[in-house]
Amino acid sequence: MKNYPFRSFIWKISVTLIFIITGCSSSVETTSNDNNAYSWLNLDTIKAGRFDTGRMWTFEYPPIEYFKSTYNFTPTDEWLDHVRMSALRFATYCSASFVSEDGLIMTNDHCARESIVQVQKEDEDLNENGFIAENLDEERKVPGLFVDQLVLIKDVTEEIKNATASAATDDERMIKLDSIISEIESRETEATGLIISITPLYNGGKYSLYGYKRYNDIRLVFSPESQLGFFGGDSDNFTYPRYNLDCTFFRVYDENGNPLKTENYLKWNAEGAFEGEAVFVVGNPGTTNRLESVAQLEFNRDYSYPRILGLLDGLIELQLQLMEENPEEKDELEVQMLTFSNSVKAYTGMLDGLRDPVLMQRKRDFENTLKNKVKANPELNSEYGDIWQNLEDAHAELGSISHELFLTSFNPLRTSQYFFIASDLVDLAVELKLPEDQRSEIYKGEELQTTVDNIFPEDFDVKYNNKLLQVHINMLNDLLGPDHRITRILTGGSYGEEALNYALRKSVITDKEKVSALIDKGPDAIFNSDDPFIRFVLDTQEEKYSMLVRSHELNSLIDINNEKLGRAIFEVYGTSIPPDATFTLRITDGVIKGFPYNGTVAPVVTTYYGLYDRYYSFEKEFPWSLPERWENPPAEFDLNTPFNFVSTNDITGGNSGSPVINTKAEIVGLAFDGNIQGLPGSFIFREEENRCVSVHSAGMIEAIKDLYKMTRLSDELLNGKLSEEVTEETTIN
Repeated sequence: MKNYPFRSFIWKISVTLIFIITGCSSSVETTSNDNNAYSWLNLDTIKAGRFDTGRMWTFEYPPIEYFKSTYNFTPTDEWLDHVRMSALRFATYCSASFVSEDGLIMTNDHCARESIVQVQKEDEDLNENGFIAENLDEERKVPGLFVDQLVLIKDVTEEIKNATASAATDDERMIKLDSIISEIESRETEATGLIISITPLYNGGKYSLYGYKRYNDIRLVFSPESQLGFFGGDSDNFTYPRYNLDCTFFRVYDENGNPLKTENYLKWNAEGAFEGEAVFVVGNPGTTNRLESVAQLEFNRDYSYPRILGLLDGLIELQLQLMEENPEEKDELEVQMLTFSNSVKAYTGMLDGLRDPVLMQRKRDFENTLKNKVKANPELNSEYGDIWQNLEDAHAELGSISHELFLTSFNPLRTSQYFFIASDLVDLAVELKLPEDQRSEIYKGEELQTTVDNIFPEDFDVKYNNKLLQVHINMLNDLLGPDHRITRILTGGSYGEEALNYALRKSVITDKEKVSALIDKGPDAIFNSDDPFIRFVLDTQEEKYSMLVRSHELNSLIDINNEKLGRAIFEVYGTSIPPDATFTLRITDGVIKGFPYNGTVAPVVTTYYGLYDRYYSFEKEFPWSLPERWENPPAEFDLNTPFNFVSTNDITGGNSGSPVINTKAEIVGLAFDGNIQGLPGSFIFREEENRCVSVHSAGMIEAIKDLYKMTRLSDELLNGKLSEEVTEETTIN
């Protein structure tokens, strides 16, 4: 099969695009909420829980009294400052921490994969074999990698409020807001030399200025084989019990090329934490939607998430067909399919939560309580009283247009190239109707022929594009119905493969010769063509433009009212509840605790015995296979060592690589995942089932010391500094 660049591009950006499309997505035929399962329960009696909005506390507003009353632990300012300065933001997507005074940092292996590949030499396979730097000279610098240390926090709320107070309209306020934020960031950057970022908390109820010290010389020290870091693959992702050595170590070097000396690092606790012990996760959670309106959550439930799942189901079916037809590409295609399958797992978990009447009633109770508090205060009611109705109306209208908008908007993840070819032909016809001096540059002189030649791709994958077209046609039938005018353009009222054949049979743009022949006939021939793809573009473009304009207006209205909602929440509750995640530093509390699952109970910790149990239970097959060095571990390797564990800490994407510490600010683990029961945590935190999954501190030391034989690293972790022998050796060299 031809490796058409378009197809390759799709798989590389698939997960990113899945998130991008949620903004205008709409539902497949939605399943009604299973209220019958709760027919015995009066939902009106369901109340919001104390921590439904989570426990992702900011360092500027730590809940000291809550920590004291819950854990008999009162963190001092010095403790909080030390922990904050020991934590790091890893590039733009993960978390990390200093774990020795010599600049050693720890993060997840799955966060480090891209960096590991960057330093791989031509004759190496670091994914397959891992990486061990035997000395400092062998530690490899990763081009472009950086970590950020949060060294400055300022509350700039009042300055921003004063600068925007004179705005007469919401639109004017947003303009003034952007202006003052830019002004403050520029001023503080010049004054401090730090990386400055102003982050709105509570959707703008508070504004915090964060100043980061950036370290750019980051070198790889140790990484296990990727099979250990991601043991069990996508099948085990979001699950527990787990058996993953998901850790990688780097080192920060200073401007003179020496290991960075830092006073702030987290000491290692080789024993880890015990069941019931208080632990804290310190990291940078990415995004949550816990302060959003019920209207937004219902939109996600009824439109966005079902839509995404419908798309993913179509893409998985496409992948299965490609695997069957191209056995020589089975391994590559299987990895791609598992990526989609894992996304299905994630979105199904979130959607199941949104369809749970009890969870949604908890959200409604929180919203109703907030509404009542706002309406009871004349000043607050005047400012915020209409936001819920505004959000409800905006989401209802957005939902009414999202079916057609989604299906008439082209996106490389889900749209066959036939539509892009048709769109380019229509653009060409429009331009050719104009005098040459009024055309766009690519339609003038010699550029015109180049443009024409590029309309039909050189390496067009017919089978792949036909299968992607089938996905699109199925969506049209599912969403709009077979009799909708837009659907009938492509299908003639037919279904499935018959509909696909109808579109292809009528088309005159399915190969380069046909496209060239149509172009030669002139622009009128294009405008008057019965080609279904051209007709689809022409017959939907005006309405699509109107829907895009209205969608932009509605989303702007939603943004404005969401900001007001955040301010209202802060006015009523202050910092007693945490803001939604913003990929900025947070500290979340919890205890080491198991949970019920599959009719039994999950253990608090797993051991290396469990790793080998899965290895043999799955007959050593991928993704439960093991690298060669792990197949027969040395006698000194203790299989009874704790490996992974669970705790009630509140985490989400972005927390990967976060240190798990005890009240002494000692490392007891490394967070790398959450359990599948925690997937509704995007909109509600449930301590009864949400769990953070981490690598145990003892498990990391056992593997590094007794299996990888990298004693210089295990000694540095246990002692908090490089050994004198290593330091002297480097000085001599």
